[in-house]
Amino acid sequence: MGAYRKMMKVLLAEYTTAHDPSLAHEGVAMLDLLKKSFGRCGYEVVLPSTGDFADEIGRLAPSCDMGLVIAPDALLSKYTMILEQHTHNLGCGFMTVALSANKVQTQKILNQHGVAVPGEAGPGKRVIKPIKGCGAQGVRLSDGNPGDGEFSERYIEGENFSVSIVANRVIGDACQYFTGKPPAVLAVNRQNIEHGADGSFRYLGGETPVHPAQEEEIVSTARRVVEVLGCQGYCGIDMVVADNVYVVDVNPRITTSIVGIAACMQEEIADILVAASKGQGPAEVHLNGRARFDTNGQVTKL
Repeated sequence: MGAYRKMMKVLLAEYTTAHDPSLAHEGVAMLDLLKKSFGRCGYEVVLPSTGDFADEIGRLAPSCDMGLVIAPDALLSKYTMILEQHTHNLGCGFMTVALSANKVQTQKILNQHGVAVPGEAGPGKRVIKPIKGCGAQGVRLSDGNPGDGEFSERYIEGENFSVSIVANRVIGDACQYFTGKPPAVLAVNRQNIEHGADGSFRYLGGETPVHPAQEEEIVSTARRVVEVLGCQGYCGIDMVVADNVYVVDVNPRITTSIVGIAACMQEEIADILVAASKGQGPAEVHLNGRARFDTNGQVTKL
């Protein structure tokens, strides 16, 4: 008699598709990719309805074997904490998420540990950002002063890259799953960022994988960021490369780059996330070719 194998259930709680129209196009792209990957890997995917997001996580998570929250950085910690109270979290722990959401505090900590960050703005043009923002929303180049809930940092002229990296379990149920394995770098991505006439920044997507001359330093910097902040699961580390490799943002969640990476990666992102959440993420992944992607999830193989 064949053994019965229960299909495991995963809650994919993506916030913007129902609650933030300005970012919903990116949310839809990431969610669609994750749904397909978990489906191919044999999981039953559970999605929240359009009701109150916190209530939906609290309602659905107890009946799921695992879950992942994708939400703007300022909201992610709150909803991740609810998820962690009810099921196994495939993403970054809520405390690290809360820290990373505060861009001022994150830069301060990274600087203390020898990671290059832009630092305080001097006279003239500077970058003004929300202290707790998501992507390029509200980010602008200006010679004015930051407003309430904003801060300014030195403007660095350079190339924009990000590193997509998956870290193994380090907190939460670490006593069961901690292994000490290093994180897996999925890819270095070139970011396509548009500078508007009004000084605004707009993220349009990018290209992956890329191999800039400073790739070794870019990758080692990303690994150091994950180590210092205690990240786990998928993270996107944004950098500007000029005279040095500067970390400008830490996204402790799935990012849009995954749609391009998945088009080139032999492995399934679902398998990687589940394995890393139990301390058993891969040492490396295998990529074929390159891809260009936009924030609507459109991918062109190069």
